[in-house]
Amino acid sequence: MTGLKTYAAAQGSRVDRALRRCLPSGRTRPATLHEAMRYSVFAGGKRLRPILCLAAAEACGDDGERALPAACAVECVHTYSLIHDDLPCMDDDDLRRGKPTCHKVYGEAVAVLAGDALLTLAFELVAGSAPVRRHRPAEMVRELAVAAGSRHLVGGQVMDIEGEGSGLGPRELRFIHEGKTAALLTASLRLGGMAAGATPRQLQALGEFGQATGLAFQIIDDILDVTQTSEKLGKSAGKDEASDKATYPAVHGLDKSRREAERLTRAAVASLKPFGGRAARLEQLAAYLLQRDY
Repeated sequence: MTGLKTYAAAQGSRVDRALRRCLPSGRTRPATLHEAMRYSVFAGGKRLRPILCLAAAEACGDDGERALPAACAVECVHTYSLIHDDLPCMDDDDLRRGKPTCHKVYGEAVAVLAGDALLTLAFELVAGSAPVRRHRPAEMVRELAVAAGSRHLVGGQVMDIEGEGSGLGPRELRFIHEGKTAALLTASLRLGGMAAGATPRQLQALGEFGQATGLAFQIIDDILDVTQTSEKLGKSAGKDEASDKATYPAVHGLDKSRREAERLTRAAVASLKPFGGRAARLEQLAAYLLQRDY
């Protein structure tokens, strides 16, 4: 088995090739909109969610080819959420993935519409997935819609905005993280499993893995925001503290936050038992997400 770094690079390149085919070219009218979409999608992201999607498909016995539309879709949703997060009316950030944010390059109106278009494209991609045993495209569309909707991704963002400076407690903080981060990460895994014809037991295991890994991922993100530089992170460090946002370090402290991320990662790995050794890549990815420094 090749190393995780090599695997992630290969899968990331695979996803990038598929995304280049999926997204309208920068010359397609209206050119400015399509340029903005491509600018943000190809601004240097780690492709974590699509890589998890493909790894989940592999754990269920597929080579990941049937999961590529879903992998591209979750990256489109993720990128849309970043474009909107960075807007002046939300987090008001000028830097994303080490580059000027979409609205700084194309203006606020085009940035909003580029995010809208990426979100819509995501459902087009999933709806066009080939039917497989056990799971219809309509079921996959619903999976993504619920994760991206008002009860999870969008709702988590609203709670995050409303919680600034309000002294949220642990329960509210967990709700925000489950919505803003863990829901889409979980959907990425489950969609990969669905594309590979996962059994109900396999889907449940992928969901449990995604919830635990997603929370651990966001806790580490919160920690890095106060321990790393903007240059290292590729985005503005210290924004959470400056905005008086509810974060795990703010509520629990750095040491307890780190221990909770470690506990969640152990729980995530334990949830993969139904796959035997076929989920080794997912285990490696969980360990990497815990240990990363950007």
